This record gives sequence, structure tokens and C-alpha cells, in this order.
Amino acid sequence: MAENNLERLKTEVKEVIIKTLNINKINPEDVNDSAPLFAPDNPFGLDSVDAIDIIMTVQKHFNVRIADQNLARDVLESIDTLAEFIHRERNN
Repeated sequence: MAENNLERLKTEVKEVIIKTLNINKINPEDVNDSAPLFAPDNPFGLDSVDAIDIIMTVQKHFNVRIADQNLARDVLESIDTLAEFIHRERNN
């Protein structure tokens, strides 16, 4: 059951990023959950400005707090790390 919830959360995270950044050319299912979000070949094509937008939106949408820059760097590594962080924070 928990695995299902995490998979749904990953899809929701991808949908939130796509909506926040107005990315119309990709679908959530096209994004590899373990791929680095800020790698040159990532389908989102993210940069450091996008990171700030994502952090703000994730905090508001999922009601979690990303406390500092070092945590943000770890959390924004991939969809997997972002979803796992949200899942942990919601269940604390």
C-alpha cells in the first residue's frame, strides 16, 4: 500500500513541476524518477531559477518545509528524492 502511495506522490510531484514551470512538451510518465533533475539531459531542462520556483511551489502545495540550501540540493536531486522527502515530512 505504501509503495502505491509513493508512486502516486511521484506522479503528483511531476505534475506540479510541469504546471509550475509551464512545460507543455513532456508528460509525467516520460520522466525517469531516478534521473538527476538538473542534469543537462533531464527532460524538464531545469536551471537554478527553476529550483527556487520548485522549492516554493513544493512547500506550498505539499505543506512541507525545505529548511536550507543544503537540504534543498539533496531533496531536488531527483523525483525519487523529492517524493521521499515529502512522504517523510508528511508522516512525521
